[in-house]
Amino acid sequence: MTTLAQLKAGQLAGATRLDLACGLTEFPREIFELADSLEILNLTGNALTSLPADLHRLTHLRVLFCSDNAFTELPECLGQCAKLSMIGFKANRISHVPAAALPPQLRWLILTDNSISQLPDELGQRPLLQKLMLAGNQLTHLPPSLANCANLELIRIASNRLTHLPDWLLTLPSLTWLAYAGNPVEMAVTVTGDDGTPNIPWSELELGEVLGEGASGIIHKAIWKPQALPVAVKLYKGTITSDGSPQHEMHACIAAGLHPNLIKVQGRVIEHPQGQAALVMSLIDPSYRNLAALPSLASCTRDIYEPDTRFSLDVVLRMARRIASVAAHLHLQGITHGDLYGHNILWNATGDCLLADFGAASFHATTDTLESRALQRIEVRAFGVLLGELLERGEGAVSEDLIELQKSCCQPDVLARPSFEEIEGVLSSI
Repeated sequence: MTTLAQLKAGQLAGATRLDLACGLTEFPREIFELADSLEILNLTGNALTSLPADLHRLTHLRVLFCSDNAFTELPECLGQCAKLSMIGFKANRISHVPAAALPPQLRWLILTDNSISQLPDELGQRPLLQKLMLAGNQLTHLPPSLANCANLELIRIASNRLTHLPDWLLTLPSLTWLAYAGNPVEMAVTVTGDDGTPNIPWSELELGEVLGEGASGIIHKAIWKPQALPVAVKLYKGTITSDGSPQHEMHACIAAGLHPNLIKVQGRVIEHPQGQAALVMSLIDPSYRNLAALPSLASCTRDIYEPDTRFSLDVVLRMARRIASVAAHLHLQGITHGDLYGHNILWNATGDCLLADFGAASFHATTDTLESRALQRIEVRAFGVLLGELLERGEGAVSEDLIELQKSCCQPDVLARPSFEEIEGVLSSI
């Protein structure tokens, strides 16, 4: 309300970003007074159902967030905004996406948690499209025109109604991070039945401080009282995240099994008083920290590293070997991580590391089919991107074999990329 009052009083002249979350039911016309400067407009958390037809008067607008509102269709006026490249309409009531609503510079589209059953073919006519977030809708198919999107790197289509993954999707030259759990195509191969994971009654846990919070849940430090064992407890939220369903994440985390570079699952929580899903996991040594920070609005699909980050080549090689090893392990279990990124890797100064966060994980057939091979090689590109980021920050002369490995992991021909077993072989010979 304070910001709205400042806006109406003309006190925000020259602002490049405006955040308004105060129960708005109509778009404040005073926003147009910022037309000469406004680049980022965040109207998340209001009660809006429409935007003005002349929104294009905000000639510098690049980013628009309208999540958690009451829109039933993506506003057509967006398509007239010449510089608009990032659009976020998560958790509305959208069932219709008109072709006219897609601006020419579209790079990043978030339509998570709506009621969309169909997307316009024109979506594939946006050559800059790099990030597409569609989890939690009612899609039965994707527009074949997306095959033209050579820059498309990240796709989230979990918790929809897709019965198959189209061939063109598996051959996109830049696709790197794919999440499709909770669709009929994935559920047909999902492991079911008794997984042998112990059940841990809620009453046996004593929760302590919050260690972290992500889109899918909150992680607490805790004591498992019968064993007097310090553990971490992840309490899952019940809502659809940008990656998919927290329940699917929990299932994949359990199915991943044991590996030295995974955080061990101690058990599944039962008898939570509110019925909340939760996992008990091993507590990570405090010497571990996140390798990178999440991508920014500007970097879109690339992690952010501290400017002074440097790695010895021994550390680069150690981390690369461990991540390749754990990825190979997951693929043998029929799991793609879907979010193999520096921000999901915990590491210490010696290069020991753990791959975390299964929010975007999906299941595929454990048999060697063209589809399973392609899904695995898409994840190999994620490893290639990560290896490139490590090498950029490496100190000392880099082995030509390592450079060639990085290039082969990122080549546009998906099936020509090496498997993680082959990658392990190359890394062990360096």
